[in-house]
Amino acid sequence: MKKNILITGGAGFIGSNFIPYFAKKYPDYNIINLDLLTYAGDLDNLAEMGYARKTTYIDVCVENFMRRIFPYYDTGANYTFIKGDIRNRKLVNKIFETYDIKGVIHFAAESHVDNSIKNPDAFITTNINGTFELLNAAKNHWMTAPRKPRAGYEHSNFHHVSTDEVYGSLGDSGLFTETTAYDPSSPYSAAKASSDHIVNAYHRTFGMNVTISNCSNNYGPKQNVEKLIPKTITNALSGKEIPVYGAGANIRDWLYVLDHCKGIDRVFHIGNRGETYNIGGRNEKTNIEIVTNICGILDELNPRRGGGKYADLIKFVADRPGHDLRYAIDASKIERLGWKAEETFDTGIAKTVKWYLYQFLTNGR
Repeated sequence: MKKNILITGGAGFIGSNFIPYFAKKYPDYNIINLDLLTYAGDLDNLAEMGYARKTTYIDVCVENFMRRIFPYYDTGANYTFIKGDIRNRKLVNKIFETYDIKGVIHFAAESHVDNSIKNPDAFITTNINGTFELLNAAKNHWMTAPRKPRAGYEHSNFHHVSTDEVYGSLGDSGLFTETTAYDPSSPYSAAKASSDHIVNAYHRTFGMNVTISNCSNNYGPKQNVEKLIPKTITNALSGKEIPVYGAGANIRDWLYVLDHCKGIDRVFHIGNRGETYNIGGRNEKTNIEIVTNICGILDELNPRRGGGKYADLIKFVADRPGHDLRYAIDASKIERLGWKAEETFDTGIAKTVKWYLYQFLTNGR
C-alpha cells in the first residue's frame, strides 16, 4: 500500500524542483501537493507532473532540453495537486483525513525579504499561523495523546523547511551551526524563526516526530524572477539595468536547488527526530561576484546586440533596511548523514544561466 505524503508550497521554486525528484525516486509514495498559487507559485513549474503540459513543437523542444540538464523531468503519476491555503483549518484537516497523510514536507512560506518589509502581514499569517495549522492537523491525525502515536503512524514525520536567515548576520568570519542563537533581522526571518520554534515545541510538548532544515541561499531552475540570480539574468537579456544593493559586498552561501532537495530527502528519512540540520553549499560569494559572473557567462553564450558587455548594465542602488552582511553555513552535521553538495558554484550557475537563457529565447521570459 502506498504512503501518502503532503508537500506544501510544491508549485514554488524549491518545491517544484523537489516534487519531480521525490516522485521519481519514491514511486511507492503518493504525493499530495497543497499550494495556494500566489505570485511565487506556478503550475507551469510542474509541467513534468502532467499539469500545464503543451504539445506544440516548441514545447517538445523545451521538454527535451529539460531532460538533458534536469534529470528528474520525466516522472510517473503518483501525484495530486490541490489548490488551497495552509491557513485554512477545515481544508488542512480534510486533506489529512481524506488522504490519510503519513508524512509532511513543508515548503509553503512567504519568503522575499523586500516584500516582508513592505507588507509583513502575509508573512506573519502564512509562515506562523499556517505552520501551526499543519502541525496541529498532523498531531491530531497521528497521535492519540502526547507521546502516544496511533498504530501505524509511529514513523510519520513532519519536516519543516526553513532558512539560515533566522540566525541573523555573521561578521567576517565564523559559520552558522545548528546551535547558533536566533537573531532574525527582517519580518520574513522573524516569521520563519517563530515557525521553527513552534515546530520544535510540538516535538518537546507532544513527542511528535519533526525535523527542521535551515538552508543557505538556493539558486537554479524555476526560481521567481524577483530573486537576485534570475533577476540578473532576465534584466541582462532584456537590456534593463541590473540593480545591486549598496556596494554589492553582502555575502551569501549559495546552494544549488537539487542539492538542497537531496538534503531534505535525507533528513526527512533518516534525520534524528526533534533535531535541526543546516544545509549549505560551502560557496560563499558577494552579490557583485554573482552578478559579474552571470554577466560573463552571458557574454559568451549570448553576446549583446550592438556590442558591449552585460556588466555595463549594473547599477548600484540604495541598500535595503536591515540588510544582513554575511551568511555562511557549517554543513558538517548533515554531511555526517551521508549528504554532500554535488554541484560547485561554477557548474551550478552554468546550468542555471543556460536554463533561463533557454526560457527567455523560447518563451520571452
